[in-house]
Amino acid sequence: MWNDLRASWALLIGMGLMMVGNGLQGTLLGLRATMEGFATLTTGIMMSGFFIGIFIGSMIAPRLIQRVGHIRVFAALASLVSIAILVHALYVNPFTWTFMRFLTGLGYAGLYVVCESWLNDRASNETRGQVLSVYMVICTLGLAGGQFLLSLSSPMEVDLFILVSVIVSFGLIPMLLTARPAPSFEASSSMSLVALYRASPLAVISSGLTGSAHGIMFGLGAVYARQVLNDVDLVALFMASFLVGGLVFQWPIGWVSDRIGRRSTMAAVSFFSVIACIAAVLLPGGDTIFFITIAVVGGLAIPMYPLCIAYANDRLEPDQVVAASGSLVMVSGIGLSIGPILASYLMGEYGANFYFFGIASAFVLILCFTLYRMTKREGIDIEEQGPTVVPGQIGTPVAEYNAPDTEIYVEAVASGDVEKLDDDEFNGSNAEDEPRKL
Repeated sequence: MWNDLRASWALLIGMGLMMVGNGLQGTLLGLRATMEGFATLTTGIMMSGFFIGIFIGSMIAPRLIQRVGHIRVFAALASLVSIAILVHALYVNPFTWTFMRFLTGLGYAGLYVVCESWLNDRASNETRGQVLSVYMVICTLGLAGGQFLLSLSSPMEVDLFILVSVIVSFGLIPMLLTARPAPSFEASSSMSLVALYRASPLAVISSGLTGSAHGIMFGLGAVYARQVLNDVDLVALFMASFLVGGLVFQWPIGWVSDRIGRRSTMAAVSFFSVIACIAAVLLPGGDTIFFITIAVVGGLAIPMYPLCIAYANDRLEPDQVVAASGSLVMVSGIGLSIGPILASYLMGEYGANFYFFGIASAFVLILCFTLYRMTKREGIDIEEQGPTVVPGQIGTPVAEYNAPDTEIYVEAVASGDVEKLDDDEFNGSNAEDEPRKL
């Protein structure tokens, strides 16, 4: 694993810096929009522009990479992200900001695809899961760390906008100076939503609802925190708490689902997510126990999407797994885009606490639908389940179905037939080396 990480250090450092900028930018814009007097619904629409951009960018980026290559796409999209944040500072206007958020989401979708497909290609079969796990930790820590840069200047000044642009631009340097050749790239096809729904209705519905909860959580978190906490440092801590909780809870929840079953875990996670959201509303904002509760909300909510993927994979044939991920991304993207708009309307009409009620509502629906499906379909034996996350499926929802030739490895792992697998064929090379065991 260490050799693979050393070979990918430029990409990991660059992406880590990009995520610091992303974390700072998202919270900064929500906070500044509130200070500028944007209506809550207007802010919700503006913030959802990012998720719409992610959704569309995930479909455009693979074609761009196939046409001009990883490094050029990475440089072009990082430049787009760097420019977009500066336009926010120059033109404080809801229409301009919404379009810039869309372009930012478009850019980050491409950055995810470039980074994750590159790492998938460069890692060996034995280390791919570990390398991508390190990548996800770096991304999560970058997002969380970006929150604390809010205290360096007032959100009403141009300084933080410039800082985001500088950080993103610095993230370009390691990638552009790497001496290693870019990998080959092959975009995977998608499975139709109808076919996926027939195979696993619960995975489709839960993915959409989970996306909605995540969109509310990260799209409107700064708006809620500004209204309730009224302190920039506490806003940063509020947003970082979600991410830290997700980082801490990710592995334990996956471990539990591998042992008691996906649906039981999804039901339990949904139930406790609702309880945690209610507790967050009732607790006094700013106390230590409040931020611990926020970390619990994030810790329960963030791992739900990997659970949906794992549950879908349990119901699919090995050769359908990668293609189905594209449809799950689509469903999640729809939820991410709609969630902040609906919740912002309710927050504007009925108060800030509908931020948590919006998140809780999504998990109430997941819980109800999970229990309903448990009465309609037999569960899969624990022994027949695949792992919660297998190599080639770790990463952001955007890029996990764009990794080159991932389906070869997924099929081998799922079927148990892993006697021989040619690394060079798997990594897109035409070399004829001896195959070796995984």
